[in-house]
Amino acid sequence: MTPTLTALLCLGLSVGLRTPVQAGPLPKPTIWAEPGSVIPQGPMTIWCQGTLKGQEFYLYKEGSPAPWKLEKPQEPGDKAKFSITHMTERDAGIYHCYYYSPSGWSESSDFLELVVTGSYSKPRLTTLPSPVLTSGGNVTLQCGSGQKFDRFILTKEGDHRLSWTLDSQRQPSGWSQALFPVGPVTPSHRWRFRCYGCYRNRPQVWSQPSEPLELLIPGDVPKPSIWADPGPIVTNGSSVTLWCQGSLQASAYLLYKERDSAPLDTRIPQDSSNKAGFLIGAMTSHNAGLYQCASYSTGDILSERSIPLLLVVTGVGDAPSLSAQPSPVVASGENVSLSCSSWFSWGPFHLLEGEGEKGQGHGRENTSAPSQATFTLSPLTSGHQGTYRCYGSNSTSPYLLSQPSDPLELVVSDSQAPDTNRSSMDPGSPAVEKVGSLSCRGISSGGLDPHTVFHPQDYTVENLIRMGVAGFVLVVLAVLLFEARNNPIRTLDAASM
Repeated sequence: MTPTLTALLCLGLSVGLRTPVQAGPLPKPTIWAEPGSVIPQGPMTIWCQGTLKGQEFYLYKEGSPAPWKLEKPQEPGDKAKFSITHMTERDAGIYHCYYYSPSGWSESSDFLELVVTGSYSKPRLTTLPSPVLTSGGNVTLQCGSGQKFDRFILTKEGDHRLSWTLDSQRQPSGWSQALFPVGPVTPSHRWRFRCYGCYRNRPQVWSQPSEPLELLIPGDVPKPSIWADPGPIVTNGSSVTLWCQGSLQASAYLLYKERDSAPLDTRIPQDSSNKAGFLIGAMTSHNAGLYQCASYSTGDILSERSIPLLLVVTGVGDAPSLSAQPSPVVASGENVSLSCSSWFSWGPFHLLEGEGEKGQGHGRENTSAPSQATFTLSPLTSGHQGTYRCYGSNSTSPYLLSQPSDPLELVVSDSQAPDTNRSSMDPGSPAVEKVGSLSCRGISSGGLDPHTVFHPQDYTVENLIRMGVAGFVLVVLAVLLFEARNNPIRTLDAASM
């Protein structure tokens, strides 16, 4: 045998001891990736775990005939660590591993598919028809994009990550999409989804993830309540805290805006107060809108959303003026009209008493100024009494309000039972001071009679009598003047007397 042939034979025997040509007697190892098999570009680790007898671990990538990497087991231990400093599109693919011991080769591990995300723009994930479902219902999730993806992948987050892949459907407009039927859904788990797009020739290179979509399947948990502190009407630049309070079993609170399927923020209850606060440090037009909250309780059961809270921002325009017709002091059972007007062109006007909105009125439909809206309160009761303000807003931004008008205090008097004690009050008493404050609305505070203010009288009959007498006197004077002109001699005689 020639030296060359002897050397090749020895080399072949040596390689054969290290090449897993067929399954060996040892059990197959386990393979997994950290932090996961679907990750954005960055560092990641592949682990291969066998038996304590394993001396060498080999990692293979599909499409490569030679081992991709070889590692020794960590001491002491039965697993090897394969590190990827920076995961890129080139590293995406399908992997499996073996280990070698003096007893021979192990079987091959299961296959591990490594996917890298972030290579393309994110698609859009929506529900048909709505993200709010009843327990046991079905829903269709639509994943679509303007890019011509060949496939879409839907993933469900949770303890056991699940995924589904569908070929895309091309629309005449160039939009590509896939429809994923999901259901029946139950409130026993969180149903939170994302979707990705990819191309057929690069199935392990995905787009950026869509925005998360959470299906709302309310369980047997009472809905929480939501309120704003110090109030839902916030001056531009001021801070406000949205509080959400639910049951004692609540483990987390979620804040939503404008019926978005994904929560804006999540908070853990403070101590044992079963409530959580969401702080808005500086109120802007971006923060205005409708808010709701929900809570998770034991077992990740989601509650229904709270009643919506309208958060508005004020101070984005000049203040309108507010006046009352016929007067801000009105008898019970009568009517009063509150007029909100401005020299600027506003859309809807809002009337508020204290912290609550009493109504909404619209100014002129054209864009010219001045604009005005009238709010009629009828019939008046003691419940209407209070301090009113009005705001202007724009029809395209109804949650952005102007500066508030000056306050107008509406006084409702009891016309059936006059309060005799009011006539004896001195000008420094609280009741008279309250009425006197209306002087800035066109009522003089000087010589103000409480009876006149609180019990308006009807002077129509007296005024008609006065007008009749005055008319009669004018007629008599006219007759005398006519006779004097037609009888000049009588006039001269009268003058000579």
